[in-house]
Amino acid sequence: MKAVVCTGYGPPEVLRMQDVAKPHPASNEVLVKVHATTVSMGDHRIRSFTVPSAVWLPARMALGIRRPRRNILGIELAGEVEAVGESVRRFQKGDRVFAATLQGFGAYAEYRCLSEDGPVAVKPKNLTYEEAAAVPIGARTALHYFRKAEVQSGQDVLIYGASGSVGTYAVQLAKHFGARVTAVCSAANIDLTRSLGADVVIDYTANDFTKRPDKYDVVFDTVGKASFAGCVAALKRGGSYLNCTPVLPSMQVMRAKVSGTHKLILGEAPPETAEALDFIRDLLEAGKIRVVVDRKYKFDEIVEAHRYVDQGRKKGNVVISIV
Repeated sequence: MKAVVCTGYGPPEVLRMQDVAKPHPASNEVLVKVHATTVSMGDHRIRSFTVPSAVWLPARMALGIRRPRRNILGIELAGEVEAVGESVRRFQKGDRVFAATLQGFGAYAEYRCLSEDGPVAVKPKNLTYEEAAAVPIGARTALHYFRKAEVQSGQDVLIYGASGSVGTYAVQLAKHFGARVTAVCSAANIDLTRSLGADVVIDYTANDFTKRPDKYDVVFDTVGKASFAGCVAALKRGGSYLNCTPVLPSMQVMRAKVSGTHKLILGEAPPETAEALDFIRDLLEAGKIRVVVDRKYKFDEIVEAHRYVDQGRKKGNVVISIV
């Protein structure tokens, strides 16, 4: 089969299309013919090895010293089940599915084996494969953090990085849970975030939300670029600070944890189960949330797609059509 292999850490050109062995499903696995995947910020960080210097060595040990140990990137996909293992009960040949592949990667390929007990589910009926591929990571991440923070009706929620993959889902999910949403993004994305339901939109290039008098029940930094001290200062007493990127240990973070004044939920990955995908699928099929796709590329244009994502200006999701 064809797959895009990451031959080393570096610019998009380290990605090479190669012929690799087609996988065969184990007894508890399904073999999925991949129709679409995405270029996420996770793929960008792994390929370019963009990590803070303080965690450089542990990250290399985890990912691979000279090159990614799991050299076929791609952490979400949508496709069709081509074969099932002998003990599989949840799926059958021909099922159209979407899945997260953060554990093991491998979505940049024509085929991928998935455990039936993992984060894989029947895709939303009203979505194309390209749209469905753009759901599993961003939507599950936003849902996980809001559940941990127990976001509920009447709360004030601020979302920093509201125009990215996690951010666009976070705006919509917060509104679904009944919160008042303040979205922070660039001027170019104000109309987008408003269309997703944001009540207030702040252009971070012109206004610093941490300097405003407003206080929030939840501050969610979806891109890991806002000041920790500023985010915590913008919280109401007992509020929750959420950050889905790794946060380096510091005296400020340690003091905030020890004080217990606020709830900190930092750098967590969603559970590797299908429950969240089933929940999100129901919302998508009911039209309560939608997928934001910025650009679409063909499989052999994946280097170009990575170049675009490297600019750091994508809106929602960048999709790769494999079939």
